[in-house]
Amino acid sequence: MAEEGAHAYRVVASEEIYTGHVIELRRDTVAMPEGGDSVREVVRHPGAVAVVALDDDGNVVLLRQYRHPVGDYLWELPAGLRDADGEPPLETAKRELAEEVQLAADRWSLLTTHYSSPGFCDEKVLVYLAEGLSDVDRPEGFTVEHEELDMTVERVPLGDAVQRVFDGDIRNVAAVVGLLAAAQARASSPRLRPVDAG
Repeated sequence: MAEEGAHAYRVVASEEIYTGHVIELRRDTVAMPEGGDSVREVVRHPGAVAVVALDDDGNVVLLRQYRHPVGDYLWELPAGLRDADGEPPLETAKRELAEEVQLAADRWSLLTTHYSSPGFCDEKVLVYLAEGLSDVDRPEGFTVEHEELDMTVERVPLGDAVQRVFDGDIRNVAAVVGLLAAAQARASSPRLRPVDAG
């Protein structure tokens, strides 16, 4: 058996199956550490950020947005793809907060980093806590379109949002992770990683 942390798995062949606007799909043949090969389908994703925007009254900003793959509206955090070349994730988070809910923040913390579905996808999501909120205009050149035209924005007490996670009303993974992490951070003041950590 491989040592913990050792990478004994080796890609012996890789085939590109599909390249789209956001994702790529490939088929890898992977040599197993105990012998033999296994085929894995892998979705490559640019990664994403999400923002727990918490105001001075303890309310969190939530969005209700239609998500076609699940055919339903989901309550989510302000979030977006890391699809701007060379843009650091914190800057992506700041941009998304301004684009989606027209807010800026004085204080930023990195709450969590997680892989959404590591069994088949390499999407890594960084969830930030944004505090000291203020209103801003949307960035120049940004146009609200598609599902964002139908988006609802609400401010909800953080405790109520956490209860909505347990009620099954909030099911978006970044929102679930972010809200629970923010509630725990407020309750116990854990040591958070530097805001530029990945």
